[in-house]
Amino acid sequence: MTTLYEGAFAKLNLTLDVLGKREDGYHDLKSVMQTISVRDDVEIDIGTGKPWTLECSEEGIPCDERNLAWKAAKVFFDVTKKDPDGIAIRITKRIPSGAGMGGGSADAAAVLRALNRHYGNPFSIFALAELGAQVGSDVPFCVVCGTAMVEGRGERLRKLPDMPDCVFVICKPEFSVSTPELYKKIDEVAIPKRPDNKAMESALLAGDLGKVCENVFNVFDPVVTQEHLELNYIKSIFNSYGAAAFQMTGSGSAVFAIVPDFEFAAVICSMLRDNYPNVFIAKPV
Repeated sequence: MTTLYEGAFAKLNLTLDVLGKREDGYHDLKSVMQTISVRDDVEIDIGTGKPWTLECSEEGIPCDERNLAWKAAKVFFDVTKKDPDGIAIRITKRIPSGAGMGGGSADAAAVLRALNRHYGNPFSIFALAELGAQVGSDVPFCVVCGTAMVEGRGERLRKLPDMPDCVFVICKPEFSVSTPELYKKIDEVAIPKRPDNKAMESALLAGDLGKVCENVFNVFDPVVTQEHLELNYIKSIFNSYGAAAFQMTGSGSAVFAIVPDFEFAAVICSMLRDNYPNVFIAKPV
């Protein structure tokens, strides 16, 4: 039996625009995504000689074929026609669920990277990302990691220059948002403001953190904030204690801030922790 280890890194959406509904029922998106140092840990035993199993440190996460990590393993072995002779997947969760931080997708991506490495890299990283598109919309980006422009339903990726050095503070409130319900709502409202993805790309090319912060925007944020005003409270703390930008990530409900250094981040965390146990400090990776 062989045990593989892989980190599963969370993602943030620096920008997120919904361009319209497709014929297949999905939506076309355009988003600049960034991986951050908040991570789950994934372990895979290969050659257990037993039926597949999956364990997760967090209650309420499905531990069967519904889990994206399980699906990723199945897709990998179906495509490569290899037989692992039984696998056991263990996930230590740190990325909160229902946050818009891509936790399940990150776990799936970690499984794909670990299996690809173990079997001698039959796929390039971008071919592996294409494989990930069969598992979930955020999986391709979570395979590649770093900073990227993501389009389509997540399957079209273009690497961008690394995010300038900064510190993120992420706060996940108690509530979560139903992604399908949110897409339904966004289809029914006029979107008054959209992110300027070209300006964000230019800011990254220039390595200009100030310009990056000016262009952080997510079209879902106003829709969710309208129904969950406590997001305004979290943002007001970010704003009061030196954040250069703050915005919801993905379909929520986590909100992140970009701050210049760890000292600012530590103060913000101390202000939020009494009410919000899920507060994280992270770096871009």
